[in-house]
Amino acid sequence: MYLATTGRRPDAPPRPAGVGRRVPGTVVALGAVSLVTDVSSEMVTAVLPLYLVLGLGLSPLQFGFLDGLFNGATALVRLLGGRIADRGSGRHRTVAGAGYLLSALSRLGLLMAGGAAGGIAAALAADRLGKGVRTAPRDAMITLSAPPETLGRAFGVHRAMDTTGALLGPLVAFVVLWATADAYDAVFVVSFATGLLGVVVLGLFVPADPSAPPPRAASTRPVPSAPPSTVPAEGPTATPAADGPAAPAAGPNAAPGPAGPAARSTSDPAFRRVVAAAALLGAATVGDSFLYLLLQRGLDLSAALFPLLPLGAAACYLLLAVPAGRIADRAGRRIPFLLGHGALLAAYLTLLAPSGLPTAVLVLVLLGVFYAATDGVLMALAAPALPAAGRASGLAVLQTGQALARLVGAAGFGAAWTWWGPRPALVAAALALAAALTAAWRILPGRKARR
Repeated sequence: MYLATTGRRPDAPPRPAGVGRRVPGTVVALGAVSLVTDVSSEMVTAVLPLYLVLGLGLSPLQFGFLDGLFNGATALVRLLGGRIADRGSGRHRTVAGAGYLLSALSRLGLLMAGGAAGGIAAALAADRLGKGVRTAPRDAMITLSAPPETLGRAFGVHRAMDTTGALLGPLVAFVVLWATADAYDAVFVVSFATGLLGVVVLGLFVPADPSAPPPRAASTRPVPSAPPSTVPAEGPTATPAADGPAAPAAGPNAAPGPAGPAARSTSDPAFRRVVAAAALLGAATVGDSFLYLLLQRGLDLSAALFPLLPLGAAACYLLLAVPAGRIADRAGRRIPFLLGHGALLAAYLTLLAPSGLPTAVLVLVLLGVFYAATDGVLMALAAPALPAAGRASGLAVLQTGQALARLVGAAGFGAAWTWWGPRPALVAAALALAAALTAAWRILPGRKARR
């Protein structure tokens, strides 16, 4: 894994003790957890649309509603997870670990559900609950362990490792299905065992204090020593080299103000604009599962080959995540975020072209560009506006707003597909995303001058 570095101006102030040019070890450790967990989750994600739509006979409307409902409704749990994580030192890891464990156990739920709709719904709900609980504390640990001017790179490295798991997951699912003659139960068993391994890695290698190095540091580069109390994660002189307001002068263990961490997290006007823009764009975003189903129909792929479709997007995301983070740190995070959604719009338009292998490849590449330029970049764009003591709560608000908006987008596209057909639905989605991009361009806060 290539960990990008950036140069420093000759007149730049010295870095705080413990902050080297390499990505912090805590970020790498969290990336390892995400890598293993994504192998588990993407195994199921890769076969789930086929299992539900072709295996159990759900209509696109039913699948879209089910997928959107659990992605959106259970996103409210992110708020609870973020608030609990912010209430005391060391809770970030505990809350994230509970989420990872719940998602792993949901694979057993799919295994025991058989074809029962209620059991499948409960298992999907448990998986989404686990993801909702763990995401904000995990991302908060990344922001608290990395200096604000390198957040784009830190998230790029984490997302690249995460995407490595997303790349391997469908491949493992394909191998399991091939070896077991399309036995979905075998996929669920392997996914459960891999998910438990991710929980073990979290407990062994991620420190309870996000600002402390993990048990096995990723870098052996020597750094000057200093008392822990004099090394804040973000000091008063820290300024992000990107869009958005300067980071508040608060360390990772700063006590919340009278209004509490959640209220302080959402009080910044620039942060609220980021939340509004992310929600607006999310409402115009079609779920990946629908794009893969459209490609499968256009190419007439067999059930055994369907899990390979996400590999193209994941490979492109893996290659571009770190470069996109570096560009965002240097040139500003607003423009890459908007250009990423422009790539998604191009993918929608490409799907309207005649079906064929070149069309499919281009769609998967554009989908990978979209995630590389938006996923971690959005967190890096919003984090400097949040106080350290309310970081998880604030990121949970952002992620919840985006997820609820995507509920509307997934259910709406599923309904349009059922009533109008796939092509008119895709045209409507492209028009909606173009309008959302125009509005987001005006809503997102502009780049702040560096000090």
